[in-house]
Amino acid sequence: MDWTFENVDWAEIGVGTMDTLTMLGFSTLFTVLIGLPLGIILFLTSRGQLLQNRSFYTIASFVVNVLRSVPFIILMILLIPVTKMIVGTSLGVLGAIPPLVFGAAPFFARLVETSLREIDKGVIEAAQSMGASNWQIVWNVLLPESRSGLIAGITITTVTLVSYTAMSGVIGGGGLGDLAIRYGYQRFQTDVMIVTVVILLVMVQILQSLGDRLVLKFSRK
Repeated sequence: MDWTFENVDWAEIGVGTMDTLTMLGFSTLFTVLIGLPLGIILFLTSRGQLLQNRSFYTIASFVVNVLRSVPFIILMILLIPVTKMIVGTSLGVLGAIPPLVFGAAPFFARLVETSLREIDKGVIEAAQSMGASNWQIVWNVLLPESRSGLIAGITITTVTLVSYTAMSGVIGGGGLGDLAIRYGYQRFQTDVMIVTVVILLVMVQILQSLGDRLVLKFSRK
């Protein structure tokens, strides 16, 4: 095994890191934009809530569970035709973003639904008694009351996406995962593997620490 780091092309590592951050940033953004309203809808249409709809909730919950249960690497392969249709390619940074979103959005939606379920139902009933509309309850009650839980959910999802971006390298997704597979695994360059793993670990630590600070800041005393 090569532990001398002589094989490490630091310029390529820098490009790979930026590619990973790009995938992570865009996939997190679209995951929140899709997963947040989906989680809210799941909560509102569940039993005993404002828009209770058993049929809709059952179907939506089933779809979410199916997408969550498929291993990400298999999901990427299954979504290749969809990815090509959306962004025109299934390779590189651009080709990795759609499957990242498809894989993470249902996961985040469940975290959103769980956070909303932790809200005291009396707060919602009080808002209803004052004549608040469903939209006003969502915007002025549900989201503020679940703020710390939502931030924690975003943190968990973002950390999960870091590992997903690494796995996307298996099918040419680019980034650090691609470098680790092409050089660290296929060419037996252990030093490259070590560097990519360390960078990913640092990313996770920074994201988790930042998320924990935000949760603490916005938690209700």
